[in-house]
Amino acid sequence: MKKGIHPENYRPVVFKDMSNGDVFLSQSCAKSNETIEFEGKEYPLIKLEISSSSHPFYTGKAKLVDTAGRVDKFMNRYKVMSKK
Repeated sequence: MKKGIHPENYRPVVFKDMSNGDVFLSQSCAKSNETIEFEGKEYPLIKLEISSSSHPFYTGKAKLVDTAGRVDKFMNRYKVMSKK
């Protein structure tokens, strides 16, 4: 890492995904009033609503929507109105 290019408060921070409880250590400048013990040391804690460990895109639990079926259902429902 180059010297002098990062802000003074660039330090190790623990991020916690609140949706599933996963924690990971990274570097950040984000402000935090809370701390957590991680692997025997105390670090500032940043709480996340969602991370790669809980996001549907990364977990493969994304819901697929059958748009063709929805369009066909709509067209069948309003076909009567278009004939008038």
